[in-house]
Amino acid sequence: MTSEKLKKTIDDNFVYRADFKYTHDNPYHDKLEVFDTFVLRDEEAENNVGKWNQLFKNDKPIEVEIGTGYGEFMMEYCQKYPDVNFIGLDHRFKRSFSVAKKLDKLEHKNFRYLRARGERLEFMFDANEVQSIFYFFPDPWPKTRHHKKRLFQKPFLNACHKVLKPGGTLFVKTDHDGYFEWMLKHLEGDNRFEVLLTSKDLRNEFPEHFLSQFTTKFEKIFLSQGTLIKSVVLRKI
Repeated sequence: MTSEKLKKTIDDNFVYRADFKYTHDNPYHDKLEVFDTFVLRDEEAENNVGKWNQLFKNDKPIEVEIGTGYGEFMMEYCQKYPDVNFIGLDHRFKRSFSVAKKLDKLEHKNFRYLRARGERLEFMFDANEVQSIFYFFPDPWPKTRHHKKRLFQKPFLNACHKVLKPGGTLFVKTDHDGYFEWMLKHLEGDNRFEVLLTSKDLRNEFPEHFLSQFTTKFEKIFLSQGTLIKSVVLRKI
């Protein structure tokens, strides 16, 4: 392996390491400070490991969405279920600022928003601290050379198993056939989770399921194109 390829591999894996530090120069990082009553940026989230219920000042269940996108699910879910502590996170700057502006106007304030990366899950939450994790329509990284960038693989599953409470649930939806098959492949032989649901056509096979009751902006686009929604639901044993 050339030194350049080795450096790229190290950079790709560094985000999973305990000594990872965020580096960026984006004006929206500073703009997000105006919402500091509910927005945490970069390592700020990692200062609350094991303390999220203290931050919310209650003992309600902690639920986490990785890749909040434009915030449709987070906003609808928080208002429909005010008795949960919801934490949404996304690493995009401008989109995060847009979502924060919308969140600021909501009636129920049972949420926090993290400008952070999903790879840092196990460094943001303590063991057995989270009741549910939502992972909807992630970037599928369709090119073979980019598959290593997919979040759903062993380090992510390890992190989910660590932070979820016993009986806690991971909900996943994707439009991408290849990524869905990739997910199922990575679950083979993993006895730490009970598979509660797998579907290549969620809307038609399970129209009454919880996951069929919420439609994100991306999901609306996929459905309008006739794309089938794939899903897997896992419960920590």
